[in-house]
Amino acid sequence: MNLIVAMTGASGALATKLLLEKAQWPVTLVASKMGRVVYEQEAGPFAELEALAAEVWKDADLTATIASGSVPTVGMVILPCSANTLGKVAAGIADSLVTRAAHCQLKEGRKVVLCIREAPWTLINARNAETVAAAGGTIMPMSPPYYMAKGRDPNTVSMVEMLGYYCDHVLSLFGQEAPRTWGDIR
Repeated sequence: MNLIVAMTGASGALATKLLLEKAQWPVTLVASKMGRVVYEQEAGPFAELEALAAEVWKDADLTATIASGSVPTVGMVILPCSANTLGKVAAGIADSLVTRAAHCQLKEGRKVVLCIREAPWTLINARNAETVAAAGGTIMPMSPPYYMAKGRDPNTVSMVEMLGYYCDHVLSLFGQEAPRTWGDIR
């Protein structure tokens, strides 16, 4: 079974690449138009990200396999997830493959993790997050586990390391064992 990884037009696109590199499952990748733009601005050619995926779908292709709940998956991660995508998922708007796939996963009772990048939040964002959580989704703001650098000079800890620790945590929500946890470093 594949893990669906979707990305939308919020900053933090490098985390998507790290997640694909770390996932123990084959990945089905779908990105919104702005997700592709932001990835190329922040991390490099989108084709390099596509090469890491087992399967790639266009966001406008609502005939894709992941647009149906009858196709079994491990679940879905939206990383990064924009406030716009959060709002659409919360409101039941399935006008793209990203939002349709999220709705299919939720209705089938599969894990859906929205890695929200927006900050600060408005009350609207908080209510949308509450709605998605009530529907069975997990809201996981892109906040790296800073404790993983315990005892190290902060000037030697890279952004890639911190995002990597974050991705390990996201994948652990699906059952993948993290290489290091708080228990290893405390």
